[in-house]
Amino acid sequence: MSEVITVTEIAATKISDLMLEEKKDEAGLRVFVQGGGCSGFQYGLMIEEGTGDPAADQVFESNGVRLYVDPISLRYLSGAQVDFVDNLTGGGFTIKNPNAKSTCGCGSSFDV
Repeated sequence: MSEVITVTEIAATKISDLMLEEKKDEAGLRVFVQGGGCSGFQYGLMIEEGTGDPAADQVFESNGVRLYVDPISLRYLSGAQVDFVDNLTGGGFTIKNPNAKSTCGCGSSFDV
């Protein structure tokens, strides 16, 4: 397995701002993969309060953000990077995944 999942500095700032807005100072970010999307799998991100599932989750820390990843998602996301892009069509979180063989135009689904 390659390296852990990382978060860019700009994404970490945006995540921290969201957690402060929602008064979830002790929360982390759940990063996951689920079936669906145009290419077979799609990414998911959500703020997770508490400690996740200590029996199953892998917990990483990157740029001050705690990340929770279940073992099945980790198989598809090992070495991935959570980023935040801001462009003319709007901004949002993206996942740069070295394991994805193809992605669709929306950028939120992929195939391995």
